[in-house]
Amino acid sequence: MSSPHTIRWGILATGGIAENFAKDLMIDPSTRSVSDIKHTVTAAASSSSSSRAKQFLESCKCPASASAYGSYQELVKDPNVDIIYVATPHSHHYQNTMLCLLAGKHVLCEKAFTVNAAQAKKLVETAKKKKLFLMEAVWTRFFPLSIQIRKMIEDGELGAVHRVIADLSFGQDVENTWGADGAKHRMVNPDLAGGAMLDLGVYPLTWCFQTLYHTVPASDRKAPSVLAAVEKYSTGADEKTSILLTFPSAPGGKHTAHGIALTNFRVATLPDGFNTAKPAIRIQGTKGEIQVDGPAFRPTHYRFIPAEDDLDPQVVKKGSNEKVREVECEIPGQGMFWEADECGRCIRDGKLESAGMGWEESIVIMETMDQVRKQGGVTYPEKIETTEYPVSL
Repeated sequence: MSSPHTIRWGILATGGIAENFAKDLMIDPSTRSVSDIKHTVTAAASSSSSSRAKQFLESCKCPASASAYGSYQELVKDPNVDIIYVATPHSHHYQNTMLCLLAGKHVLCEKAFTVNAAQAKKLVETAKKKKLFLMEAVWTRFFPLSIQIRKMIEDGELGAVHRVIADLSFGQDVENTWGADGAKHRMVNPDLAGGAMLDLGVYPLTWCFQTLYHTVPASDRKAPSVLAAVEKYSTGADEKTSILLTFPSAPGGKHTAHGIALTNFRVATLPDGFNTAKPAIRIQGTKGEIQVDGPAFRPTHYRFIPAEDDLDPQVVKKGSNEKVREVECEIPGQGMFWEADECGRCIRDGKLESAGMGWEESIVIMETMDQVRKQGGVTYPEKIETTEYPVSL
């Protein structure tokens, strides 16, 4: 048996999501039955100080030999780094990712990929030109649960899929939770591209796209039409957004399908903090329905409910559907290592993009969010919308 291919990671930013990712990289791959790829963290950078980066590396139990930097410019010059994980707010993704690409580093960039589609296109153009791997870090796509569900759709178990409803909402007392001067909090700060859609809504959109777009043969995929209802917070960022997508071609037949993506700061998908509310995602086809229990970003349980026409009449008489299939998919950690494994395999095999989260799809999703923002009148400062580089933020 050949030894696993080792990927050397640099971590750009040291916030909570970066910490979760780095800790997942340190988990033994055999715990998820992976033997061909392994990961190590060789460097991390904080924009504030090298001591903060050092503290981060120690907290995540990274190798003692890992380098700690006090600037991102130092990180991208490190010859011991293969790929950089960009974990800054999405307002900074374009500038930070471009810095990495121009320095010759592969990149895994957190979602939302950028602030707008123009920026996403420019990053893809740069990665292609420099022959570098680049992927949007939509971790949920690479969960075994997501892969199983996509396969069920592709195999026709749901028949023709006509509708997907997906929600990720956090019920908050917004003003009190984020303080009297809420404009400074990243969730509603326009200078940080704040708002419900780019932060939370990307997950409901992920479920609509991975079920109604990604499961269609690439040659048949067409961008959906977009109808949005948006309500803005006092800062101008969106606080509740509902999106109706009409996909011209859908899995299981020649028909249109609706994707309904919902996000809200005022009410919650899981109001009691448990799973009393049950499905956060409903995928509805002519042969049945898949229900995915929340939260949409890290689900571990789904059920398949076959349509009544497929049931034995005796089962129907009993008043319960014994053909319902409940499936639990445990996650040995946060679950961010699966997307890292995908990056590792692509880099090992000389691929510039992932089949699971390709460039074209990331761009189409960014174009969809552009349309939502346009319909809702949500704008951000020019310095974070621009495709110019470099721009100091």
